[in-house]
Amino acid sequence: MVLEPELTLRIVLDRPPKGVDYGLQKGSGAQSEIVQKQRSVGDDQTFEFPVKFTASRAGAMSTFLGPYIQGPPDQQMVYIDIGTYAGQADSVWHRRLEIPLDGITYDQIEPSVVLEARFAGTGKDGKPSCSIVQPIGGWKVRR
Repeated sequence: MVLEPELTLRIVLDRPPKGVDYGLQKGSGAQSEIVQKQRSVGDDQTFEFPVKFTASRAGAMSTFLGPYIQGPPDQQMVYIDIGTYAGQADSVWHRRLEIPLDGITYDQIEPSVVLEARFAGTGKDGKPSCSIVQPIGGWKVRR
């Protein structure tokens, strides 16, 4: 396996409910911390962070690497913590978004590229989206 150059992932939450804190989870378990914490004002929220990856000699995607990556190699994801999980003590929300990375293809990855995906910030019930959410329109290369 060969370590590839760094690339950037950009997650955009599409108009999450106002007054709710959101934060990117860095690390896991007792060692985790919330970074890029933001309180929603009803506009889109953006989280951007670096990752590396390994690839086989045949060029197939293998594994993302870095402190923001969660889960086993075949089910990798990024967590966006919501409400109390993001440190908002007075929130009624105790949620986490699971952003799956399996929609990213090897052909989209280039050195210094930004891969962006948009996700629904609000569920059909008007509450903050939670659990596993799929990207709206997939992952896109942004230069």
